[in-house]
Amino acid sequence: MNPNPRSPFQEIAMRRFQHPTLVAALLGCCLSLPGWAQQSPEPAPQPAVPARTSVGVVRLDTVWIQPEREAPAHVIARNESKLSAEVSGTLLRWTADVGAQVARGQVLAQIDPRDAELAVQRAQAALDATQARLKLAQAQLQRSRDLVAQGFFSKEALAQRETEATLAQTEVSASRAQLATAQRQLAKTTLRAPFAGSVKERLAQTGEAVAPGSVLYVLSESGAAELQATLSPADVPGLRAGSELRFVTTGEAVPVKLLRVGSTLSAPARTQTARLAFAQTADVSPPPAGTSGTLRWRESRPHLPPALMVRRNGGLGVFVQQGSGAQATARFVTVPGAQEGRASPLPATLGGDTLVVVNGQAALQPGVAIEVKPVSGRSAN
Repeated sequence: MNPNPRSPFQEIAMRRFQHPTLVAALLGCCLSLPGWAQQSPEPAPQPAVPARTSVGVVRLDTVWIQPEREAPAHVIARNESKLSAEVSGTLLRWTADVGAQVARGQVLAQIDPRDAELAVQRAQAALDATQARLKLAQAQLQRSRDLVAQGFFSKEALAQRETEATLAQTEVSASRAQLATAQRQLAKTTLRAPFAGSVKERLAQTGEAVAPGSVLYVLSESGAAELQATLSPADVPGLRAGSELRFVTTGEAVPVKLLRVGSTLSAPARTQTARLAFAQTADVSPPPAGTSGTLRWRESRPHLPPALMVRRNGGLGVFVQQGSGAQATARFVTVPGAQEGRASPLPATLGGDTLVVVNGQAALQPGVAIEVKPVSGRSAN
């Protein structure tokens, strides 16, 4: 072993004349590195800036709407009666045909009255007989009282005369009731209109034998028609609070007002029935019973336009701005009961000053950072 080892520089110095090019290169490298093997530090990586989604927002009260709703409806008469015979007999004649307008009390049909007239005559004869017996009983009673006062008639005999007079009076009352019944049966042989209206059906035929309950006419009342509409339960609150209610048929709109809404659902359609009355106007007359058309009204409650709503997390709703500036994010608000393509009532959690996303909501996800670009309220897509 060499007791005096040389350093690298000594070796280089000893051989500098042998390898001049190598010596120059090594010296240049060493001089360019301060402190021998010291190296310059690498720059620290910059944190990644999250991408922000550009969206357009407006105040909610500039884009909400008050939609117009409609429901099928038809005009019905307040009274549509099936007029039946109340006595047996042969129909002698009828006086009104289908489509005829009749007045209250007008004769519609005549049933053979001869049997009823004979019954009236029998009842009248029975009444005459009982009245004669009553007159005799009353005369005998008065004579008995005079005899009792003179002491020629007993009180027991007087009591018997009083009883006979009372029984005779009772027979007279019964005979009068029988006569009234017979006269009423005679009146029933004439069928009269119970109200003013139009003849919808005529089932009476001359010469037919009719019995109590046989339908002779179907009469529809005029001048008291109502509108009946069939509604979805979801439309009932809007109709109650709605405005501009009108019945539209054949291009004509007649104003109406709500009377009542049925509380039960009809099966299987699960709809509710509403009744409306026609408003009294000088220029428009109510349509006749049987007319079909559409009931229309305008919602008074603010609604979200269907174009603003998207489906997220299994429900329909809208995106609203949460925070401001660089901290602005998209928050999804579910609209209860919302339907595809249909304007929905404004949820209670949203106010008119809420900033709602109207552009770019289709690609948004809840909680993402957004870059807000205000737009005019009516430019919402």
